[in-house]
Amino acid sequence: MIVMDLDPGEGVPWAEVIAAAIEVRERLAASGLASFVKTSGGKGLHVVAPLKPGAGWDAVKAFTKQVADSLASDSPDHYVATITKSKRRGRILIDYLRNGRGATAVAPYSTRARAGAPVSMPLAWDELGTSLGPAYFTVANTPTRLANLPADPWAEFRRAAVPLPAAEPRSRRRVA
Repeated sequence: MIVMDLDPGEGVPWAEVIAAAIEVRERLAASGLASFVKTSGGKGLHVVAPLKPGAGWDAVKAFTKQVADSLASDSPDHYVATITKSKRRGRILIDYLRNGRGATAVAPYSTRARAGAPVSMPLAWDELGTSLGPAYFTVANTPTRLANLPADPWAEFRRAAVPLPAAEPRSRRRVA
């Protein structure tokens, strides 16, 4: 699977993180990939796309780097694809490095070792909104959410898997 970690720098409003997730979803869709979203349990969101087995680590990392670099190139005031902290203030890091061999990303429904015990929560795309911040879901309210969900927002995750696209993702300028 592909994990695009959207990590907001200092001063980035939550609404911009949501807009970034939607833009990543659109770019992945333009390459034929279905994507799903979840809170990271930290400051941002993860956009996750299931893949059928077959692509190697290097190919997946190269593809995700293309996506991150195209976002940063098209909207340099909003996005950065480099880890350097000094370049991230007021921008969102599109962290593609979660897709390298040996890299990790927090699993859905995992509790983070942070104040308040936030949970990385799978969401339906239409649930994204400013009322649900990055650490909204915790060990305290997750059982209530799960008990009241009409359906699993990621029910189609495995069925949506396709092979890694060979073509370069289409670039699209962000509308301000």
